[in-house]
Amino acid sequence: MGIGTVRAQAGDDAAERRREQHGWYFYDWACSVYSTSVLTVFLGPYLTSVARAAADPDGFVHPLGVPVRAGSFFAYCVSASVVVAIVVMPVAGAAADRTGRRKPLLAAAAYTGAAATTGLFFLDGHRYLLGGLLLIVANASVAVSMVLYNSYLPQIAPPEERDAVSSRGWAFGYAAGSLVLVANLVLFTAHDSFGVSEATAVRICLASAGLWWGVFTLVPLRRLRDRRAPAAAVPRARGWRQLAATVRDMRDRPLTLAFLLAYLVYNDGIQTVISQASVYGSEELGLGQSTLITAVLMVQVLAVAGALGMGRLARTYGAKRTILGSLIAWTATLAAGFFLPARAPVWFFVLAAGIGLVLGGSQALSRSLFSHLVPPGKEAEYFSAYEMSDRGMSWLGPLLFGVTYQLTGSYRDAIVSLVAFFVTGFVLLARVPVGRAIRDAGNPVPDRI
Repeated sequence: MGIGTVRAQAGDDAAERRREQHGWYFYDWACSVYSTSVLTVFLGPYLTSVARAAADPDGFVHPLGVPVRAGSFFAYCVSASVVVAIVVMPVAGAAADRTGRRKPLLAAAAYTGAAATTGLFFLDGHRYLLGGLLLIVANASVAVSMVLYNSYLPQIAPPEERDAVSSRGWAFGYAAGSLVLVANLVLFTAHDSFGVSEATAVRICLASAGLWWGVFTLVPLRRLRDRRAPAAAVPRARGWRQLAATVRDMRDRPLTLAFLLAYLVYNDGIQTVISQASVYGSEELGLGQSTLITAVLMVQVLAVAGALGMGRLARTYGAKRTILGSLIAWTATLAAGFFLPARAPVWFFVLAAGIGLVLGGSQALSRSLFSHLVPPGKEAEYFSAYEMSDRGMSWLGPLLFGVTYQLTGSYRDAIVSLVAFFVTGFVLLARVPVGRAIRDAGNPVPDRI
């Protein structure tokens, strides 16, 4: 084979890799609108208001006969969705590795979540149980889909590209969230001009996120390609047995487990802030829905710059040091949130700016750093464990938030309790020698890590 032929083949491979990467970015573009418009902005305050409308004189609802303070119902539903995801994710991850057919599984998870999200249009009156059920299905579905989506990263990006590719994916997601939130803000603030009530405007915003998710999922489904795993790497076990086998395999790579533990802890804090910030703003600080939408829009815009900027910082300082710096910023920002005065939008915007600058980068770099710790041929099963740390184990934060509020009646106490996740995560991550962890996984160590 001549030099020219080799170069042409390399060029074709690079072009095909870029095509897949661009398609991969679009799943972040598709599903991040759910995380932004539904989970972060609208559903928490709206489902809480529906639950309060259905509550007894003491402020409690009674799902399945269990007394639950209406203000805690949303947080408990988020925790319940994670329990469902924990059951399903190992099955999906093992099936992906066993068959090599990630795309059909990704499509099933994505469209189940998109349908449940679209169904939130029917959440009104006293239908808090309907809202809770659809939230559980949608949130579990997005978690399962992310197992499959993230497992493509080692296949479509060589080690030296992963920080940049992962950061661009997060940037795409936050850009989509910003775009849709602008439309949501217009509809919500001018709902009278459109001839709909405020509640109907919220329901339209919720449903539109599901439609967006479904439509743009078509792009990655067209561009990504499935790859059969080598026969020796195909797992023989299934579902929970495969998860147990993966954990046993990780025992031979204790540093990978150490990273996952650190990530489990600090990401639990991140996910809880994302899901509960609007509830804190509306219920504790007395801020209106328009203020909350504007603040989250600011987070989305700054998160695009933050994800790309932290990706560049990682080239100079390495992913681990950059993540550690972001955890310090998270701790300071969240602690400051405890002291925010009520009905003071300007200070809430300052808090939102701080969150936006570290949100995308801390998540994107964690994903790319973990991709270096995955043994070749075991992407989906390892990312199943990762996703359980990402979303699957993120029930502790919402549960702590909900229980703290239930016991104290104060959202300030609930929000400040989350600082412990970032401090503990920092300490655990700082102790992980990631260079040695990458070598133990059988992968080349990048110049900066």
